[in-house]
Amino acid sequence: MNIKCLFLMIVAMLMVFVGTVSAADEIEILNVSYDPTRELYREFNESFATYWKEKTGQSVIVRQSHGGSGKQARSVIDGLQADVVTLALAGDIDAIAERGLLTPGWQKRLPRNSAPYTSTLALLVRKGNPKNIRSWEDLIRGDIKVITPNPKTSGVARWNYLAMWGYVLRRELGPDYAQRLKNHDDPVVVQANEKARAFVGKVFKNVPVLDTGARGATNTFVQRRIGDVLINWENEILLSRNELDSAGVEIVIPEISILAEPAVAVVEKNVDHRKTRAVAQAYLEFLYSPVGQDIAGKNYYRPTDPDMAAKYHGQFPAIELFTIDDVFGGWPAATRVHFVDGGEFDRIYIPQ
Repeated sequence: MNIKCLFLMIVAMLMVFVGTVSAADEIEILNVSYDPTRELYREFNESFATYWKEKTGQSVIVRQSHGGSGKQARSVIDGLQADVVTLALAGDIDAIAERGLLTPGWQKRLPRNSAPYTSTLALLVRKGNPKNIRSWEDLIRGDIKVITPNPKTSGVARWNYLAMWGYVLRRELGPDYAQRLKNHDDPVVVQANEKARAFVGKVFKNVPVLDTGARGATNTFVQRRIGDVLINWENEILLSRNELDSAGVEIVIPEISILAEPAVAVVEKNVDHRKTRAVAQAYLEFLYSPVGQDIAGKNYYRPTDPDMAAKYHGQFPAIELFTIDDVFGGWPAATRVHFVDGGEFDRIYIPQ
C-alpha cells in the first residue's frame, strides 16, 4: 500500500469517527402539541436544553408541531414521528395508545395522571361588553354569535362543550351534583341531562363557524371580527391580556367551569425506533421540576406543584371547578357518549 492510499484511508476513518462523535453530541426530539402551547414550550425548550447539556454534555434540539389536539393525535397515529405528545386532553393520547404506539397504563407513568399543569376556560367579548354577556346562560340568547372550535378536531372545543354541559348539571342538581350523577337512572338526573343537551344544542346553533383549533378560533374572533363571544383557554386569554384593549376585547369569567387537565406522554414505539427514550422521558419529567412549573405559571397555566401553585395563585380568577372524572366518568366515557361518530355532539350540531 503506497503512502497516498494510506493517507486517504486515515482521512476516511477520521471522517466516520467525527460523524459518530457529532451524532452522539447532538440529539433531536419532536414534541407534538396542541394550539396555544407555542409560547410555553419555546421558553421551556430553552431551559431543558441547558439542563440536558449540563447533565449529559449532549446538545438537544426540540422541534415543535402545533395544531388542534385531536388533529395532532391523528397525525401521530398516521405516522408523524413524535417522541413526546403534550396534548389538550388524555383522550387524544388514549387514541394514540389504542394504535399500539404506547403501552396500556401510560397515564400512571408520570405524576398527577401525567398532567403537569392545568387550565380552565374563559370568555372573550367585544370591548365594553355591548351584548352584556356575563355567564354561560347568555350564550343561548338569539342575538349572540359564539365562536368555539370543532370538538372533532380541537381539545379546547371538547373542554368547552363539557364545561357547558356540566354547568347545566350543576344548575339543575345543586352543589352535590357529582354525587347525584352516580345514580344514572334517577329521573331527576335523566331530566338534568336532557336540559344540558338542549342547552348545548342552543349554543351550537349560535356558532357561525367551527375552526379546527383554538388559535384559529381566536383569529376568527379577533382578526376577522366574527362573533360576539369567544370561548377559549384561560391561559391563552390571560397571556395576551396586555393586548386585549388594543384588540378591542375584554375578559368575562364564567362562575362555574371545568378543570382542564392537558396530558403528556412518551410515544414509546417511536422513541425506541429513534433511540431517544432517555431524553424524551427526561424532557417530560422536567415539566414537573421547579423550573418547569415556574415556566408553566409564567405562561398562565395553573401549576400542579403546591409551592408553585401558591406562588401564582393571585393571577388566576376564583372559579368553582369540576373535573371530568367527577361529572363525566373520565375521558373514555365522555368520548364514547359525546364525541364518537353518532354521539351526542353529532346529534346536537347541525352545520349552518
